Amino acid sequence: MSVAKRLKKTLVFVTGNPNKLKEVRAIFDDFPRFELSSQKIDLPEFQGEPDDIAREKCREAAKVVQGPVITEDTCLCFNALNGLPGPYIKWFLQKLGHDGLNKMLVGFDDKTANAVCTFAYCSGDVEKKENILLFRGITPGSIVAPRGPTNFGWDPIFQPEGHDKTYAEMDASLKNTISHRSKALAALKSYFENKDDDHLSS
Repeated sequence: MSVAKRLKKTLVFVTGNPNKLKEVRAIFDDFPRFELSSQKIDLPEFQGEPDDIAREKCREAAKVVQGPVITEDTCLCFNALNGLPGPYIKWFLQKLGHDGLNKMLVGFDDKTANAVCTFAYCSGDVEKKENILLFRGITPGSIVAPRGPTNFGWDPIFQPEGHDKTYAEMDASLKNTISHRSKALAALKSYFENKDDDHLSS
């Protein structure tokens, strides 16, 4: 194998969220084929179905980066509300806060929800829609009264199924093995591991 083949490729994770970057670095740390970097890019706020939002966001990011890029979109889907707030959870949280999100389910017996993460990957070729690949992770759980630190999104109100702590109360090492984000990254890493170097960048 040539020296060029052995060199790590740079993969840009587009995010301005330091907590997300920290989690992704921790989960991605043992993957030898890429050097993960980050870049904050002001992207349009797309609307629509989660997959469509993920693809458009990644396509726009790749136009700026001009190379291999990953973007991430997170949904919090209340089953009693047929999947809402879904991809709009960021704005619901900003307007309502943790207590407000919890109160949305007052009057519903069903407090279950799914935390959904979608990573979109583009090698840098944005001309074809099929060049945007999606990798999804889902963690089922329940919406509870806020518990734990409030410095990372909606973590204080989401209690994963089979656990007695919210995401916010968990040690990072545990959360990173069960979270929606870790599952989506595992799918992404599996894809990379089954591709040769020539197919990982344009």
